[in-house]
Amino acid sequence: MMTWKTLMSPDSASPLMEQLTFLHDHALMILLMITVLVGYLMASLFVNKFNYRYLLEGQTIEMIWTILPAVILIFIALPSLRLLYLLDEVNNPLVTVKTIGHQWYWSYEYTDFANIEFDSYMIPSNEMEDYHFRLLDVDNRIAVPYNSQIRMIVTAADVLHSWTIPTLGVKIDATPGRLNQISFLLNRTGIFFGQCSEICGANHSFMPIVMESISPECFISWIYNMSEI
Repeated sequence: MMTWKTLMSPDSASPLMEQLTFLHDHALMILLMITVLVGYLMASLFVNKFNYRYLLEGQTIEMIWTILPAVILIFIALPSLRLLYLLDEVNNPLVTVKTIGHQWYWSYEYTDFANIEFDSYMIPSNEMEDYHFRLLDVDNRIAVPYNSQIRMIVTAADVLHSWTIPTLGVKIDATPGRLNQISFLLNRTGIFFGQCSEICGANHSFMPIVMESISPECFISWIYNMSEI
């Protein structure tokens, strides 16, 4: 979960988020090298007294500063394209969850099981317990098993929404009349928080997302208990 002191990305809970973090660090290191080089060259202009009044052209240096940026862009583009295809890949899902965005709450349907659907509202401040997070906790959390492929089918009932959990590296638009699909895998247990990331009206800030990653055995028990309700 992001806190006030979080300066970098949150700790990843999925392989996709790990790859996104690696790509960020890779691009940032290249940017740092470029910044240091250009800064050194600009600073040296103020302190040296080199001049050559007969210099008209420099074919060699022009080739270097044309080819070198192209090579740097290739080093950024190749891992970026690889990750782009990894993000869109959908493996055989173990669990499918349908998510429907409303103004201003989320509805979830476990389509692999009969009669498991519920709404998820933010807990108001006057109903919170000491262990709740203000503006982040909900009355009904979604639960998924870890180390399992999860397919999320997202749509909306009224306006545009965006289902987002930063720790998973997941962000997908909820569009009325359209089903969007995303796949992810959680590699550890925990409680992960997110929020709607598309301005959807007056209470846009008050429709959080809470996901519990639990063991497959606990997930089966949870499904059994939900089906009894």
